[in-house]
Parts: sequence; structure tokens; C-alpha cells
Amino acid sequence: MNGTGYPRPDRSGPARVVPLLGWLRHYERATLRHDLIAGLTVAVMLVPQSMAYAALAGMPPVTGLYASIVPLLVYALLGTSGSLAVGPVAITALMTGAALAPLADGDPTRYAALAGLLALLVGVIQVLMGVLRLGVLVNFMSHSVLSGFTSAAAIVIAASQVKDLLGLDAGRAETFPEIAGSLWRSATTVHGVTVLVSLVSVAGLVLLRRYVPKLPGALLVVAGVTVVSAAFSLGTRGVEILTEVPGGLPAPALPTLAGQDVRALLPAAVAIALVAYMEGIAVAKALAARTRQHVNPNQELTAVGSANVAAGIFQAFPVAGGFSRSAVNFSAGARTPLATVFTALMVALTALFLTPAFHHLPKAVLAAIVVVAVLGLIDRRAAVTAWRTRRSDGLTLALTFLVTLMFGVEPGLAAGVAFSLSVFLWRSARPHLAELGRVPDTDTYRNLDRYAGLVTDPRIAIVRVDGPLYFANAQLLEDRLLALAEQRDALEAVVLDASAISDTDVDGAHAVAELHQRLAARGVALHLATVRGPVRDLLARAGVWQPVYAAGHVHRDVTAALAAVGGPPGPAAGPQVAPASVPQEVL
Repeated sequence: MNGTGYPRPDRSGPARVVPLLGWLRHYERATLRHDLIAGLTVAVMLVPQSMAYAALAGMPPVTGLYASIVPLLVYALLGTSGSLAVGPVAITALMTGAALAPLADGDPTRYAALAGLLALLVGVIQVLMGVLRLGVLVNFMSHSVLSGFTSAAAIVIAASQVKDLLGLDAGRAETFPEIAGSLWRSATTVHGVTVLVSLVSVAGLVLLRRYVPKLPGALLVVAGVTVVSAAFSLGTRGVEILTEVPGGLPAPALPTLAGQDVRALLPAAVAIALVAYMEGIAVAKALAARTRQHVNPNQELTAVGSANVAAGIFQAFPVAGGFSRSAVNFSAGARTPLATVFTALMVALTALFLTPAFHHLPKAVLAAIVVVAVLGLIDRRAAVTAWRTRRSDGLTLALTFLVTLMFGVEPGLAAGVAFSLSVFLWRSARPHLAELGRVPDTDTYRNLDRYAGLVTDPRIAIVRVDGPLYFANAQLLEDRLLALAEQRDALEAVVLDASAISDTDVDGAHAVAELHQRLAARGVALHLATVRGPVRDLLARAGVWQPVYAAGHVHRDVTAALAAVGGPPGPAAGPQVAPASVPQEVL
């Protein structure tokens, strides 16, 4: 135990490969009770949810149960989170349906084979990323990209369920405009009894969640509406019901498809692999912070990837760690991945013995479960915060949201990542340059004796570069400092405060050498202050450090540099001085 009541697993020996062994080495009876209760609680929630998300993915509802058995057992063996609940989730189900529909040509058999292949590809990509320790790659999807994508995907998911909520005779569509057009064209086919079933289902889900959140609302609504549907024969009154739901467990089989199918699915597999991992690792880390249990990001990639490989082999579709079920798992007392084992066993029993009970379940109920679950993913607060904090983050979120909404999930993700990387490169190519001690001639600084000499001394310029000095911005720094020397005829020395330069490259070293020579040709000395160790080492390897050092132009800090050039005492260099406290003029 780690002081919070949650066990800390042993990660030595075989447990490094199969983490579940580390959880079991010191397993206690009290922990078993917590895990059993949590596992059964999540199973009660997962059964109807998994069937709803299978329908969202365009798969038979029973495949949702398949995706909630073996993949969960595999994750329990290899996962490092004691609270993460893996299984079908709305976003990956939507992405699965969007990827498969254009390739299946309406053939259910081919659709199922493509779903298995997609899950297999997602799993292989995630396992390879985990083995190669590439979990850091998901950092390229910023919070703004994920927030915009998730909010738009939630709207698309909700819109895609409207046809089942209203009983419309509408065709399948992928993007929001296509869905809206399909709904408009089929608006005259609204089925009154189906609408009534949907209203009752949504109301029941919302009220149960708000007033009695500890009860399994989805299961209660499914059970209640199914009983009413059977009693009043709603299936014969025009309400679409599930009818035959196959029972039993899936048999393992590798998808047999052509190489062109692999190539066609690969872009979607990469996108799903990244999104599925991001969704799971985010909630796993959040819960681990509360339980003080360590989550290994690369091992999580391997674990979720292996779960997806199992999903592909056992006739299911891609899975991920879900936000809502993980929160339920945690609040119900889950301590170790054994809770996930109990969930999988309960779902297996349902698949074996209880599928006939779903015969009269209206599809509108599954649509209601999806809509109520995903509408909470629309994050308006994140959009407002991003826009207020930095306009570029707000634009990234807005662009991702609009492209996802108008053109689909994969183009939306691609556009968001590309735009956020472009903004990053643009910002890093234009680092903040500030001349310390030189400020506009205002009453704010006119009477500050500490800086009075610097403000009026035309011989010295102190310039700080806030960011790495590399190929994208080296020429900009060189041009600005040379322009500074041209504008000030009395300038004798430029002190480059390098305290904020965390890294450099050959181009940065070349820029420093050029500045040293070209400023010297103008009679201006370049002085370096507070140079960090890695930067100093690279300058030395590039042959730039020695000439500047030999000239006596390398100094411990800005104060030492000013003393060497005969200027007044300057502000202390480095992180001791807050940026707002140092008078400065942005170059």
C-alpha cells in the first residue's frame, strides 16, 4: 500500500513484462472485495454501452460484447493502471464507422472483416510505438487539437443518432453536412412511437444520472424499455428492435483481406491509434495522481495495443480507455486490473446466456445512450479559455472543430495537428528578443536610478534571446543585432544575455561567429553572458567559443559583462529576475 489504501505493484522480474503479476504478489482479501464490486459495477454499465457503440461503429450489437471480453483480459494482464476501464468508446467507434463505410460497399461480411483488420492494424501500431518508446509522439496533439476534435466528434456522433431517435428512413452519412442533409430529406418519415421511446429513454438516463448517479442508469433504462417493448409488441408497431442477437463467445480468426485493404485502412488506423491512446492515457494519469500509482506511458501503449490486436482476432473493433467508465471504476473502488478481469467475465456470461433478453430492445434506446454519453464531451469552457489565453490556441481549436465537423474526423485531426505545428514553428522562428535596460521614455522608468545610466548610455546594448537559437531563427537574430548596430552610431558593445537560450545547433553557432566578426568590423564588441553548458559545449565543438573567450568577451552574467565594458551595474541575469521587473524594449 502507498498510504492511500491503493496497492503499489511490484515491477521487478517477470512483472516488468506482465504487470498483473506485480499486482498479485501482495494481493489482499480487502482489495479483492473492492475490485469485485467495481468490476461488476462497470460490467452493468458496459453491456448496454458496448452494444450502443457497436451500432455507432456500424457493427452488429453483439460485437460490442465481443470487444468487452478478451481485449479487457489482455489489458488486465499488461496494463499499469489500476483504474482504467478499457473497451468500446464513442469516438473510436465513430472513427471506425467513418473508415469502414466507404470500403465495405454495403456488404456486412466484408464490413466485419474490415473492422477486425482495422483493430489489428491499430493494435500493431500501438504495440510498435510502445516497444520503440514512442509514446512522446502523442504530445504533438495539443490540448486545443484534442478539445476541438472531441467537441466536433461529439456533435457528429449525436447527429448520427438522430435517425434512430426519430425512426427516420435515412441513409448512413459521415460528416455533419451529409448527416444534416440526410435528416432533412427524410424528415417526413418520423415515427411517432419511436420518438416517444426516445424521449422516455433520454429522460430516464438524464434523471437517473442527476438524482441517483450510483444506480446503473443505462442498464435500468434498457431493462425497463425492453420489458415495455415486449409487453406491447413495439416491434410490430414500426419500432426498430434488435431482434436476433447471437449468443456465445467469438472464435479467434485472423482477418483475411487483400493488401490494398491494409493500405486503405492505414491512415485511419494511425489516427485511431493516437486518439485511442490519448483518451486512455489522459484519464489513467488523472486517476493515478489521486491513487499515487505509477502509470508507464509506453507500457500503456503496449497494453492497449495488445488489447486491440485481441479485438481484431476476436471479431470486434478498436477499443480504448473510456473516461466515463474509468471514473465509475475508480469511484466504485477499483484497486487493481483484476477489476477489469471481473468486468470481462461478467460480460462473457452475458454473451453466453443473456443475449436472448435483448430481442425486443429498441434501437432508439441504444441511440439515446450514445447521445447522452457524448453530449458531455462538448467542452465550451476549453474553447473560451484557449481563446483568452492565446489567440493561436483558440484558432487551432476552432480550425480542428470546423474541419472535423465539415469534413470528418481524420481530416480534422490532420488539420489541427498541422496547424498547431505550423504555429509552433512560426513562433520558434521568431523568438522574443528584448533589450534589457532600454525602455520607452516614460515617467514609469525615468526616475529609476538603477537603470538611468543604461537608458541614457548609447555605448551599450544588452539583448536577451528568449528561446533556442537554431536554424529557423539564427539569421533573424543576426539581422536584428546588425540592424541595431547600424542604427546607433555610438554603440561600442553588444552584451548577448544567453540565459534563456536552452539549445542551439550549427546554424546558431554560425550566427554567433558571424555576429562576432561583423560587429567587430564595425568597431562593436560582442560579449556573451550566462551561457548554458550545452550551448557552450556546442559552440566549442563548432570552433566559435575559443575566439570569443580569448578576446575576454565571455562572462558569468550580465553584471560581469557590464563591468568588463565599463558600463553601469545592470540587472542580474538568469531566472532570479522576473521578466516583468526588468525594464526592456522588444526588438
